[in-house]
Amino acid sequence: MKNILLIGLGRFGKHIALQLNQMGHEIMAVDINEERVNKVLPFVTNAQIGDSTDAQFLESLGIGNFDICFVTIGNSFQNSLETTSLLKELGAKLVISRAERDVQEKFLLRNGADKVVYPEKQVAKWASIRYTDDHILDYMEVDASHAIFEVEVPHEWIGKTVGGLDIRRKYDINILAVKNEGEVSIAVSPNTVLIAGSTILVLGDYKAIQKCFHI
Repeated sequence: MKNILLIGLGRFGKHIALQLNQMGHEIMAVDINEERVNKVLPFVTNAQIGDSTDAQFLESLGIGNFDICFVTIGNSFQNSLETTSLLKELGAKLVISRAERDVQEKFLLRNGADKVVYPEKQVAKWASIRYTDDHILDYMEVDASHAIFEVEVPHEWIGKTVGGLDIRRKYDINILAVKNEGEVSIAVSPNTVLIAGSTILVLGDYKAIQKCFHI
């Protein structure tokens, strides 16, 4: 469980709060808008109405006590940038800020953000990969070059063993798990036989995965 400060309670901030609550974290929620604060009260630990560009207000929250500070302000990039910078000046351990454009990402990183989330861009990339091929069931980016894909077992692989296919040597791709009827098995060995109706979670370079699975 972590102690988290969440600044900005628009649609994205509200979803972050909901998810953090489900994970059991302690959440201090902040927004200048009273109505937004009231809407998240049922699923945050604490909430305050205040201006996050006011250094004295931020300081009163005890910034150094939070493990993570999320800045999810969506209606004013100037306020987001000022808040991000102030948080770092006040000793924030980890500042994660929201960007809506590439140029915003660059400014946030230069002015105190340790990490930047870019929801629209990230979801667009996920959706374009996930839904442009019938064989892809899920996708998670690991870094700029690598990802984990959940894909259907290719027809020509059915009945064969992981060792016999030898995709690690051929494509430099690792099979992390096999999923069958909702059950996930991470006990993958060279003797694991791939069966019809199963899916596999594979980790590798984008281009290698595209080549291997003809995506």
